[in-house]
Amino acid sequence: MREYRHGGRGPRAWLIRMLCRIFVKPTLAWWPLRGPLSRMMPLVNLVLRVVPRLRSTEVERVDGGSWRGELVKPRGAGDITGAAGAVLYLHGGAFLFCGLATHRRVVERLVLRTGLPVFSVEYRQLPKGRLDASLADATEAFRWLVARGIKGESIVCVGDSAGGHLAFALALKASGADLARPAGVVGLSPWLDFDSVAKQAHRNVRRDVFIPAKRLSRVGVLCAGDGTGVVDAVLSPVNGDLAALPPVLIQCAEDEVLRCDAELMADRLGAAGVPHKLQIWQGQVHAFPVLGHVLPESRAALDEIAAFVGEVLDTETARSA
Repeated sequence: MREYRHGGRGPRAWLIRMLCRIFVKPTLAWWPLRGPLSRMMPLVNLVLRVVPRLRSTEVERVDGGSWRGELVKPRGAGDITGAAGAVLYLHGGAFLFCGLATHRRVVERLVLRTGLPVFSVEYRQLPKGRLDASLADATEAFRWLVARGIKGESIVCVGDSAGGHLAFALALKASGADLARPAGVVGLSPWLDFDSVAKQAHRNVRRDVFIPAKRLSRVGVLCAGDGTGVVDAVLSPVNGDLAALPPVLIQCAEDEVLRCDAELMADRLGAAGVPHKLQIWQGQVHAFPVLGHVLPESRAALDEIAAFVGEVLDTETARSA
């Protein structure tokens, strides 16, 4: 099912779009992907560590060796063993940057809206690890939740951008491994197809104020290339055995270039008979639900995610924040 969410023309949405157009897109277009400057990308996450946490949540830090995580719960919720379910959150950042701190606010708000523990995972990214390492870390984080007493079939995988890729890839992997199929998958502006031919021809190449589309191919090759500049099509979730997937919710911005991936995945999910919903939001930027502390439309999108989580787990959502 495809839904168009109109609106998003308020002053805050306009300001976010202008800031992205002036600062974010040019920076992402020209920042070196290799060399000394490329190693400064993690500083974004380091700087945002000073952001205070919401007092209504509590955090348990997890060291997984090659990955780190934060299990965020409603304050006073107690141990998660036997909980009705949990959310595994995989942050975006083009497999290059971002982490636990950059996505702290969206994770906390998902906790308060669902009433469930949310496990936010900082997986290996370039240059420390390529796509296979990122997916391996996400898989181990899923196993960690199961080992803590959450049934695999009661976990909802959520991710934005590159994290959306991992959320789908993890759910697909579960159908051929010793993993329970998750209860659902949520992709926020997910990057699902490493083949950028269709995206380069899409009208949103010019409209997107966030992502420089020409860089997608280059980053894809760095993440998953075979050494000759080619990425195996099997590594793109849109080309997987989608019939094995649980229910799916995808949210994207009307004018972003990754709308192309969102619509392609929705079409293929429909052909595979997978229950799904694609929401296309007007006036927003790439991965806008992450900005729930800033934009009313982002908070509305988080309400939709919480409702979806409640539906697939057959639980009631808690409250808004």
